[in-house]
Amino acid sequence: MKKYGIITVALLTAAGIAVYFYFGARGDEAPNSVLVTRGTVSEEVNVTGKLKSSRTVELSLELSGKVASVRRGVGDRVLAGETIMTLDSSRITADLEKAEALLETERIKLEELKQGTRIEEIRVQEVKVEGARASLDDAKKNLYDKLHDAYTKSDDAVRYKVDQFFSNPRSQDPQLNFPTSGSLGAEVEHGRLSIEARLLAWKESLDQLSLSSNVPFFVLDTKAHLEAVRAFLDQTALLVNGLTPSAGITQTTTDGWKTDVSTARTNVNTALANVTTAEKELQTQETALLLAREELTLKKAGPTPEQLSAQEALIRSGEAAVRSIKTDLSRTVLRAPFSGVITRQDAKVGAIVSANTPIVSLISEALFEIETYIPEADIAKVFVGGRAEVTLDAYGNDVLFAARVSFIDPAETVIEGVSTYKTTLHLSETDDRVKSGMTADIDIFGEQNENVLSIPQRAVIARNGERIVRILEGEIIREVTIETGLRGSDGTIEIISGLKEGDRVVLY
Repeated sequence: MKKYGIITVALLTAAGIAVYFYFGARGDEAPNSVLVTRGTVSEEVNVTGKLKSSRTVELSLELSGKVASVRRGVGDRVLAGETIMTLDSSRITADLEKAEALLETERIKLEELKQGTRIEEIRVQEVKVEGARASLDDAKKNLYDKLHDAYTKSDDAVRYKVDQFFSNPRSQDPQLNFPTSGSLGAEVEHGRLSIEARLLAWKESLDQLSLSSNVPFFVLDTKAHLEAVRAFLDQTALLVNGLTPSAGITQTTTDGWKTDVSTARTNVNTALANVTTAEKELQTQETALLLAREELTLKKAGPTPEQLSAQEALIRSGEAAVRSIKTDLSRTVLRAPFSGVITRQDAKVGAIVSANTPIVSLISEALFEIETYIPEADIAKVFVGGRAEVTLDAYGNDVLFAARVSFIDPAETVIEGVSTYKTTLHLSETDDRVKSGMTADIDIFGEQNENVLSIPQRAVIARNGERIVRILEGEIIREVTIETGLRGSDGTIEIISGLKEGDRVVLY
């Protein structure tokens, strides 16, 4: 009991001393602080996985294209991330330059908006309005011409090409010049009477057409007349195409009628298509004029918050387009996902390869690979070819095995409600101690910046979208705005600007 009493007293004494130094002795000391130092900031992801036998991988490109170069062939050894072949990327490179130029243009526009609209810009927009109005007038005139042309083609189709085998075609009793059987001939004769009335009404309507007319009404009216004429010509063609030479009607005559009716149908169909196209062009020019006027109003009113937001959105869209093209550019290069030996190489310079078609087979030189699942919070720190260190439970933490990230599955795998991404690593060297099924503890090293300024992350305060630290200058504490970079896995953060080496920052 005496022994335990002595131990208890010793522990209480030690605790008292610790409390004194922590709470009492610090009373007159400066706040807890550290110096800004220069060193290495690196990201690291710690996961576990299982070892299994390595497999052969069939490699393909995500894009189709012409092979520009073949860097490695059958039997060649390649390292993880090494280029095996490339596609011709000249078109994508040009697209990237164009997208970057457009993005720069949008950024300049944003700066101009912030500075306000200049008189010269308003004048330019006024010119655009005048140009849009002139284009609208041209489109309207073109539509008027197409409406008149539709009548002309219909008039020619009926009164000249069809009427040649009618008697009294424009009378109240038009008669075919040849005998017919069945009801089709009577239907065609009745149709001719109806079409004559349409042509007369159509002509009278078009005589009233002017630049101030209700355009949609005349377009609908013309289309209705054209459809009626087309239906009549379809019946007429069915009748004429069934004719055979007989007394008074030669083969040459019937052939001529058939050709003329066919031409008439083609002309009417063309007229209908022309009216539709001219109508759409008019609608397009009306929209263009309206847009030009709205833009002029906005310029005269000066930039609004909504305009600035819209321009910023265009910049974000342009940035997304640049990123997308850069992604496509990276897809023109086929890289080895892990170190190994090429066993098949079907690519030939100048040949066209299809997307997602295996063209290269690669077998890992490593005897084993490791599969693990990385949470979405950490997946951005991991990349193909990234370095890793592995320890196996069977040999403890002192035995390290080098590895490389060889593949990251783009599709997520949900494990216990958390999105993860299946990731494959390959051991860099073979080792007889490694066995299939062993549990591996993996440290995957991400981005690393060397010889940079860094401080503990807990020294940084986020306020109003800015990052702030408090620096200690003698007994004075001053706030400084900083720009940060990479966050280290050890709790440090890179300082890009705002601090210098040797500054003392307050910790929290």
